[in-house]
Amino acid sequence: MKKTLSILALSVLPAFAWAAGNHAGGHGAPAHGMPGHDMSTMSTAASPTGQPGDPAKVTRTIELTMDDTMRFTPAEIRVNTGEIVRFIIKNTGKIPHEMVIGSLAELQAHAVEMQKMPGMQHAEPNMVALDAGKAGGLVWQFDQAGTVDFACLIPGHMEAGMIGKIKVD
Repeated sequence: MKKTLSILALSVLPAFAWAAGNHAGGHGAPAHGMPGHDMSTMSTAASPTGQPGDPAKVTRTIELTMDDTMRFTPAEIRVNTGEIVRFIIKNTGKIPHEMVIGSLAELQAHAVEMQKMPGMQHAEPNMVALDAGKAGGLVWQFDQAGTVDFACLIPGHMEAGMIGKIKVD
């Protein structure tokens, strides 16, 4: 009985750690016992890259795939200003990948941070991390005309060319 309670207690600890998270804008869920890191520079509020969209007001759904050739398909997307897009992302590879929306400068800065702390799990509205063979999604609203970038920030992936562009007309 004591062993069962110990196992049960240990099995809920990750849930408590995730729930506590880093509400200061960092990664909400530590991975492999590593603490979260500050993501306050990433776009999670209204900015030139957009903002989280209301899932009840989605105007369009776009499907993307990520694979082990370190590419997104499609790598270039066109949307209209004001559009609220639901991205359905599928990892067709055999290793984890992620999609993070932001400016190129934000993505590059965060990629450097990810190199220092590999294996971090994301809990921000502008990103989704997926294990091999998994699918997920995010909803994003594009507020301003211009170019918004997205990339996989797992160390080495962006550097290998795993980046894309969203042209906002």
